[in-house]
Amino acid sequence: MDRAMNTVLFSKGRVNGLKEEQGFDGRIVLYPSNQNLKDYLSWRQADCHINNLYNTVFWMLVQRSGLTPVQAQDRLQGTLAGDKNEILFSEFNINYNNEPLMYRKGTVLIWQKVNEVMTKKIKLPKELEEKEVEVTRTRTKVVPLHCDIIGEQFWEEYPEILAEDS
Repeated sequence: MDRAMNTVLFSKGRVNGLKEEQGFDGRIVLYPSNQNLKDYLSWRQADCHINNLYNTVFWMLVQRSGLTPVQAQDRLQGTLAGDKNEILFSEFNINYNNEPLMYRKGTVLIWQKVNEVMTKKIKLPKELEEKEVEVTRTRTKVVPLHCDIIGEQFWEEYPEILAEDS
């Protein structure tokens, strides 16, 4: 599912194989403290992990084991993360911890200042010909990250996210 959503979110126009128009679930929420915000985002990332683990096992059972979706759902009912990891490893030789972070952790979008180097043509008043000059500009762009935001390392690497003036 996450792989399908990634295709949907980053493609232009209609995606082949989808029955409905693509969409994106976005929310704006004001939290009373930075800790509340960190807790909420940690919960969302943990939820992404839980959903992706379930979907990974579910679709392996359907696509490789030949179970029907109802049979796969019945088999997974009441299982814990360890049970799902065991099914992936013992039946499909998949170590879930080796799956790409994009699928296990989701995508975090942050505003980040990046330097862009571009070549501009300029004509100086006393010169006849144009001259190419490299110009560096700092721009703020949305940058996708695939990383763990639950621990403190992320917040230490990107302190500007919680800064008062950002």
